[in-house]
Amino acid sequence: MGEILPISAGVVVGLICWRISSVRARTVALVLLSVLFGALASLLTGELAATWAFLLIDIPLVFLVAVGTSLLLARVAAARATQRR
Repeated sequence: MGEILPISAGVVVGLICWRISSVRARTVALVLLSVLFGALASLLTGELAATWAFLLIDIPLVFLVAVGTSLLLARVAAARATQRR
């Protein structure tokens, strides 16, 4: 149950980064927002009060979900573009 917030944050980061057209800017935004949202998720769930090690779980989780969301959105957009032709 405690991982719902990092997963939701990853979806939000993926949605934000998917709209960035430059690959370099998208990559930088993805990394920075994953660190920010991962740390925020650890703080809000109270895991950060127990140990800093939860950052090593939440940040990569946000990053992986964000990458997955971006890839899924790109695939859906490509499929829609193919359907319209």
